[in-house]
Amino acid sequence: MKIKLPFGKRKFLDALLYGVMALAMGGVILSLLFVLIYIFRSQAGFLNWTFLTSAETGILPMIVTTLYVVIVSIAAALPAGLAAAIFLNEYSGNSFFIRILRLAIETLAGIPSIIYGLFGLLLFCRTLNFGQSIIAGSLTLSIMILPVIIRTTEESLKSIPDSFREGSLALGATKFQTIVHVVLPSALPGILTSVILAVGRVIGESAPVLLTVGLTKNMPRSIFESGRTLTIHLFYLTNEAVRPEDFGIAFATASVLVILVVIINTAAKILTTDFRKKPGEI
Repeated sequence: MKIKLPFGKRKFLDALLYGVMALAMGGVILSLLFVLIYIFRSQAGFLNWTFLTSAETGILPMIVTTLYVVIVSIAAALPAGLAAAIFLNEYSGNSFFIRILRLAIETLAGIPSIIYGLFGLLLFCRTLNFGQSIIAGSLTLSIMILPVIIRTTEESLKSIPDSFREGSLALGATKFQTIVHVVLPSALPGILTSVILAVGRVIGESAPVLLTVGLTKNMPRSIFESGRTLTIHLFYLTNEAVRPEDFGIAFATASVLVILVVIINTAAKILTTDFRKKPGEI
C-alpha cells in the first residue's frame, strides 16, 4: 500500500534528507581536513627535500621500496584479477564450480592480513627460497588484493548495458573483440577504481610486509633484495621513538605516505579521462 504525502510534506522531507546528507558530507570533509592538518603540522619541519632524497639520513630507500612493492603487486594481480572478472561476468553461468569460485573469492577478501603474511613467509620466502625480499612481499600482497580487483572490476563490467554488446555482435565482431574493444574501454573507470583501492591497501599494509619484505633500510638494487616500506618505517619510528624529534620524523614519513596516495589517485583520474573510449568503438 503506497502512502501519498501532501506536496508540502514531501518538499519538507526532501529538504530534511538533503540537509542530513550535506551534514554527513561536511563531517567527512572536516574529518579528513583535521587528520591532514594534524599530520602536516606535527612533522615539525622535518619534511624537506633532503629528507626525501637522502639515502642515509632521509627516507629515499623506503620510498623506492614502497614503489617497488606497489608496482610489482599490481603487475602480478591486475592481469589475473581482470581475467577472473571477465570470466565471471562474460563467460560463466551459475554452475556449482562458479559458486565455489565466488565463495573462494569472498573468503579471500575476509582473511586477516597477518594470515597472508604467514602464507607468504612459508611459500615465497622459505619454500621458493626468495627469502625476505621485495618479490616475496609483492607476490603475497598480490594475492591479498585479488578479491578487491575481481569484485570491483566485475561490478564495473555489470554496469555496461547489454545493448553495447549486442550492437557490437550485430556488426560482426566476435565476443572477444566485443570485450576488448567495447566492454573494457567502457568499464575503464571502474577498473582504475579497483587499481586505486588495491594500491591503497598495498601501501597501508604492515603485517604481511614485515614478515615477507623485512626491515632492511638500505637502498634495494633489485626486487630480489630485502627492504623497508614506508609503513614499516613508520611503525619502527613510532615503536622506537624516545626523542621528540623521532615523532617529528614519524609524522614527516606519514605526510609522505599521504602525498604518495594523493599523487596515485590523481594520476588514476587523469588516466581515466585521457584513455576513456567511446562505447561501441571497435
